[in-house]
Amino acid sequence: MTGTTDTFGSNELLFNAFEQNCISLAYHSLWAHPESNRFDYLKPKFWIDLAKTLERGGFDTIFLADVVGVHDLYKGGYETAVELGMQTPGGDPSVLIPLMSSVTQHLGFVFTQSILQEPPFNFARRISTLDHITEGRVGWNIVTSHLASAARNLGWDDLPEHDTRYAMAAEYLAICGALWEDSWLAGAVLRDKKNFRYADPAKVRKINYEGKYYKVPGPHLSEPSPQRTPLLFQAGSSEAGRQYAATNAEGVFLDSSTPLGACGIIADVRQRAASVGRNPSDIRFFQGLTFVVGGSDEEAQKKNDSYVEYLRPEAFAAQLSSAVGGDVSVIDLETPLDQIKTNTMQGWLNSIRASAPNQQWTLAKVLLWRRNRQIVGSPERIADVLQEWKDAGIDGVNVSYVISPKSFEDFADGLAPELRKRGLLKEEYRPGTLRQKFFGQGDYLNDRHPLKQSANVTTL
Repeated sequence: MTGTTDTFGSNELLFNAFEQNCISLAYHSLWAHPESNRFDYLKPKFWIDLAKTLERGGFDTIFLADVVGVHDLYKGGYETAVELGMQTPGGDPSVLIPLMSSVTQHLGFVFTQSILQEPPFNFARRISTLDHITEGRVGWNIVTSHLASAARNLGWDDLPEHDTRYAMAAEYLAICGALWEDSWLAGAVLRDKKNFRYADPAKVRKINYEGKYYKVPGPHLSEPSPQRTPLLFQAGSSEAGRQYAATNAEGVFLDSSTPLGACGIIADVRQRAASVGRNPSDIRFFQGLTFVVGGSDEEAQKKNDSYVEYLRPEAFAAQLSSAVGGDVSVIDLETPLDQIKTNTMQGWLNSIRASAPNQQWTLAKVLLWRRNRQIVGSPERIADVLQEWKDAGIDGVNVSYVISPKSFEDFADGLAPELRKRGLLKEEYRPGTLRQKFFGQGDYLNDRHPLKQSANVTTL
């Protein structure tokens, strides 16, 4: 199986930089490394310089993760998360976007926000505002939350059941889509100074949505933005998550530990997309990987060795506790994953199992799992491995950092030239909005997308 290549070079990949407005996102405690300047994450210059580096390195987007709760299950509290700075403290990712967009021309900005976090009416306006300000370079990573602490912070007694959250997400997106796509018709904005008519009220409509979870009359407060609807991303790989992605997503994030695992998920989601009337090539798939780049394999390994000594296993155990929905400090680390039932990140555990079906996955192996997705070596070696992932069917890579911004600087200065030589990375950016850059088929959602068909919306 091969990736989609209809608008790209035959071997080209897309690249997202995986970041978060926090001290530590994935490689916990590396902020203590002598080469890290992560304490500067609160300063505008940190993000301005990072955006410039990413555009110089040919990244397509910066993907901003987020959580609105703390990792508080490990050993019965959030002490480990706070002490080691693991996604706590953390700031709002969307406020960084205007800052970074002002110093770049092409870099896209995908940010994470849960459907539990904000009423859809207000969120739709914020997305439209960001899409205007960035001139069409915004994407939304749709999540349903996996932290019970987040649900409680947002006014819920507990995290809603897994499939219920996806049912809520379907309504949430339908409302946002109606506001973005159907509320202001083409030609509604006149900007007619002579006749004192900014917009034609006959072309601005209410959506009058009434569902099980939400009720929104409208109309949308923002005039149509360059993309109308932001580029839509989703990361779920559970049964409900895959179906949601197949129906709605334009970009899907993968957490497979082998190309085999990625290949299976991609094939399944593409088949599901076709069954709901979409073209399988309507979706781009991004595998999460980390690169440690050196001038030689030996140099890269030496660099990686200096990183490993700063890792703190208890931080990964605390994050795993959130993933499985229980305190792993009281669970036998040799417990097989198929014996663990969870209301949180089902798809995440499923993807690990599917990545290497011949392995007996245990909690102990999962603690080391993230580093299994690391590629350590020279630019030539890393490019060889990336080609294997490309051949398995991925369309792009979600690049995690070990040390930020140094990991991204190493990509731009050390790895990018080799990737360009092999045709794995673009020589220059294409013009247009983020959606146009990804698909080459225009600024707006294509007519196959359910939001364009407005199947779930009654408009008066």
